[in-house]
Amino acid sequence: MLVRLLYASRTEGQLAPKVIDAILESSRRNNPQRGITGILCHGGDVFMQVLEGGRAPVNALYNQITRDPRHREVTILHYEEASERRFAGWTMGQVNLAKVNPSLLLKYSERATLDPYTVSGKASMAMLEELIATASILGRAG
Repeated sequence: MLVRLLYASRTEGQLAPKVIDAILESSRRNNPQRGITGILCHGGDVFMQVLEGGRAPVNALYNQITRDPRHREVTILHYEEASERRFAGWTMGQVNLAKVNPSLLLKYSERATLDPYTVSGKASMAMLEELIATASILGRAG
C-alpha cells in the first residue's frame, strides 16, 4: 500500500548549501532501494518534505528524520493512503524557495515565506502540486 507523508521541520539557523546538497545526495542514493520518492523544499530555517512509498519504508524514514539532529520541531502536516504517486519522477526533487516567485507562496499563506506551521497540510500540498506544474522542482530522476 502506498502512502504520502508531508512533514515540516526547522533547523538551527539557515543551512549551508553543502548541508542541503548532502541531504539530497543521501536521499537520491538511498530512496530508490527503499521505493521512496518525493520532494524537499527549503527556505530560511524551514524544511518541508513529501515522502511517498510503501507504508513501512515511509514510516521508518520519517522516524529516522525525527531523530536527525539537523531537524527540530518535526511535524506531520498531512498523511494519506495513495492510489498513485504524485512525485514518482523524483528520487528526491528539490525546491529552493528563495528562487520561487513570492506571489506563489503568498497564494497559499499569510506571508510570502515558507511557513507550513501556519497553513493547512492541504494548502501545502496544493502549493507543491503547483510547483510541479510550473516546473520549479529540480533533480528529476531518470
